[in-house]
Amino acid sequence: MAALNDIANDFLKDEIEEFIERPNERTRIIDAFARATPAMQEISAALIDGDNGTVDTLTRAALDDGVEALEVMDDGLIAGMSVVGIKFRENFIFVPEVLACARAMKAGMAHIEPILSASGIEPVGTVIMGTVKGDLHDIGKNLCIMMLRGAGFVVHDLGVDTSEDEFMDAVEEHEAPLLGMSALLTTTMP
Repeated sequence: MAALNDIANDFLKDEIEEFIERPNERTRIIDAFARATPAMQEISAALIDGDNGTVDTLTRAALDDGVEALEVMDDGLIAGMSVVGIKFRENFIFVPEVLACARAMKAGMAHIEPILSASGIEPVGTVIMGTVKGDLHDIGKNLCIMMLRGAGFVVHDLGVDTSEDEFMDAVEEHEAPLLGMSALLTTTMP
């Protein structure tokens, strides 16, 4: 593994080794952060802290300094959200913290999405997302959308209280091979 700089050492000690119990996952994340530049590590650390103002500033600065949008997205934003996902899975953080991190991701992606759109990079795929009829909860849906967009998917958000016909019409209209239907209420689940 590459020698880690001070930011990575502090970050890994406090944010990764403390809560990642799976050895292969720990190694993968440590290696990814060791390869990342200090600027990308700072973006990840700010995102993990849910600091959308700092993520916004650091993302804009990195892009202004000539860092490729894909590098900022992959090595900064997505790397940070990967850690957030693990912390959530392991019950080290909860929905409010994940939402703060998602807002930070959105702040960074606001600078990256226009660049990626203008570059002509082919999307990974197309996804239709919505919350099912009778349900108005959209936190999980919005988190999924943010992560899918960050991973390079085009996502069409149908919003909440979406009927079966609206889902089917959108799938046909956009020729989407993937459909995500969000539901929280047990009354809306089969």
